[in-house]
Amino acid sequence: MTTSEATRKAIRILMLSPFYFKLDLAARQALIREFCAVNHKAIAKR
Repeated sequence: MTTSEATRKAIRILMLSPFYFKLDLAARQALIREFCAVNHKAIAKR
C-alpha cells in the first residue's frame, strides 16, 4: 500500500467518528499522521 492509499484509508476510517469533524485542520492532519504511523507499525509486526 502506498502512502497516499494509506492516508486515504486512514481518512475514511477516521471520518466514521463524529469527533474527527470537531477538530481543526491542523489537528486532523496530526491525527492522520499518527494513525498511519501506528497502522504501519502494526502491519510491520505481522
